[in-house]
Amino acid sequence: MNRFNLKHSDSSSSIEAGNNEGHINNSVNGSHSKEQVNLELLLRAYREMLRARLADEKIITLYKQNKCHFQIGVAGHEAIQVAAGLVFRSGQDWFYPYYRDMALCAALGMRTEDFMLNAMNKESDPNSHGRQMPMHYGHTGLQIVNQSSPTGTQYLQAVGCALAAKLSKKPQVVYVSSGEGACAQGDFHEALNWAARDLLPVVFLIQNNKFAISVHVSEQIAGQSVSKLTRGYQDLLSIEIDGTDFNASYRAVQEAHQRALAGKGPALIEAHVPRLQSHSISDNHLKYRTAEEIAKEREHCPIERMRQYLISSHNAEADRLDEIKREVLKEIDAAAEWAELQPDCDPAHALDYNYVDPDPSKSVQEGDATGEEIYMVDALNHALDEELSANPDIYIFGQDVAGGKGGVFTVTAGLTAKHGVQRVFNSQLAESSIAGVAIGMATAGLKPVAEIQFGDYVWTAMMQIRNELAMMHYRSAGDFSCPAVIRIPVGGYIHGGTYHSQNIEATFAHFPGLFVVYPSNATDAKGLLKAAIRGRDPVLFLEHKGLYRQVYAKGPEGDKDCLIPLGKAKVIKAGDDATIVTWGALVQKSMLAANEAAKQGYSVEVIDLRSIVPLDMDTVAASVRKTGRLLVAHEDIAFMGFGAEIASQAAEQCFRWLDAPVKRLGAKYAAAIPHSGVLEEVVLPQNNDVVKALTDLLTY
Repeated sequence: MNRFNLKHSDSSSSIEAGNNEGHINNSVNGSHSKEQVNLELLLRAYREMLRARLADEKIITLYKQNKCHFQIGVAGHEAIQVAAGLVFRSGQDWFYPYYRDMALCAALGMRTEDFMLNAMNKESDPNSHGRQMPMHYGHTGLQIVNQSSPTGTQYLQAVGCALAAKLSKKPQVVYVSSGEGACAQGDFHEALNWAARDLLPVVFLIQNNKFAISVHVSEQIAGQSVSKLTRGYQDLLSIEIDGTDFNASYRAVQEAHQRALAGKGPALIEAHVPRLQSHSISDNHLKYRTAEEIAKEREHCPIERMRQYLISSHNAEADRLDEIKREVLKEIDAAAEWAELQPDCDPAHALDYNYVDPDPSKSVQEGDATGEEIYMVDALNHALDEELSANPDIYIFGQDVAGGKGGVFTVTAGLTAKHGVQRVFNSQLAESSIAGVAIGMATAGLKPVAEIQFGDYVWTAMMQIRNELAMMHYRSAGDFSCPAVIRIPVGGYIHGGTYHSQNIEATFAHFPGLFVVYPSNATDAKGLLKAAIRGRDPVLFLEHKGLYRQVYAKGPEGDKDCLIPLGKAKVIKAGDDATIVTWGALVQKSMLAANEAAKQGYSVEVIDLRSIVPLDMDTVAASVRKTGRLLVAHEDIAFMGFGAEIASQAAEQCFRWLDAPVKRLGAKYAAAIPHSGVLEEVVLPQNNDVVKALTDLLTY
């Protein structure tokens, strides 16, 4: 019995049959009926294991020489990773690795030069072109999706990628991995649930080295076993192996891959491995592990085990194995010397790649909507219907969006019946799942239009939206993008109460990489949504639920190609004495205030931003230079609201033309919007509030 408490054989291993109707719990522990792994494959595996280990050690040397600034090791994980890399198909399957997966990348074909470029943050590093810490892997040719540091976020994206493969009927399997520590994350369990529910072709590889930085598995996971923890998921194949045994690892991965490719659903492989280094170069494991424990770990080195197996079972010559090591060392040294001479990142490009299309207002011509006037809710429904009909890669999903319900506000009513349950379907009640799966689908080439049911509940998806959706294009220097559209109903004035009335535009406008759109009427809503769907960047499309069925928010419907460019504000009332900049529900209130001012002889210009990001400050500044006065009116809390950004830019750009201080109007500083109509009226800006703010500005 070895340290992992799993029986094994150096020459063969097996996977026991399980119950295919429920959870399948397998273990590798005995003879296997499949052919032995041949010597040629074993020698290749040995070389890739060595290449990863020795490249890792070289990077530690480079760190000590101040030629790189971070390292996080693969040592101890090589056997299971190389096995996965040799079973999965490089450039055909998809890969969502984590920061220890150097050996996987080596087996998939990543060059030694690439590892050295990555370590030294060189411009030509295919992993992130110097934008991320080393060991955050990505490669377009190998279909390794550029990864980030937050642990566990990759799982839902991998599920989205697997869903894309299934929907597109592509023979692909998705690999996703982490250590056991990430299995405490909610995203991990959400991913297992979705993958098992839809029998998706994804293999979860958990490399259990017993330590999440310094926290032992006994403090992380009930029962200290990921496979035991996940046994409740129906149709999830679960395999627990000694990850230092290449043969056992290879056959386990092969079984999981073939099963997924056959459409039988996901698998989870828990590979027990040693961690032979500190967590990273910044960590010292002697602070939480004894020297004796560390020495004991080294007895389970997978490379030494492979060497002894090759000599004892395949008559490999020790001299030949030593020669392989010398060849690899020579290759690594040469690669490091070469990489050091390659260009560093160009500071001129530091701000590039926030967006695929940084100024979408130039790529879309605004259409002339002359059709019948319709409500906003219908305009959005028609936009989705038309885009579904025009593009077979569009998929709509979210909570309650499918079937007869058609969303809690009926925006998606009738779309499942017309386009089918595969195109318009319900998700789980899990916002992080919705966002993460959308990212994975979009990265794989589909166009998801996902719905978060209320803006108030978007926060569990914040990690996926802020650190993944917004940053994918930038952190990969344009190698990857995920142009997902996420629709989110927001806003108050409907007695929705504390958790159904929030506005969120100011928060998300702060994150480069996202476009944030917020229409105020049916015409704009339809044209902007269609432009967002056809665009190449991620968009948060905010819909004010209080405007869905308001008569004053009705507007003429354009035809199927009538688009409105993102990032282009609209002057909806011309004037000379003051400017009101507004959006959403405050547009109509601002128009009423401007009309009241007209009775007093004032001419007030009203601008509907329509897009929060990109912000059309040119239109705002041109108006302020003309009128000399500016009121920014919005529904969200005034303190730190988006109006503060507009006011600040106006003060910087238009100071010499201002005849009065810039004035802002927003909600009162309350923790939430109360349900009582009497209280809600106090917190949210009312018609009289806008009139008073405008009067104060005009009479300053």
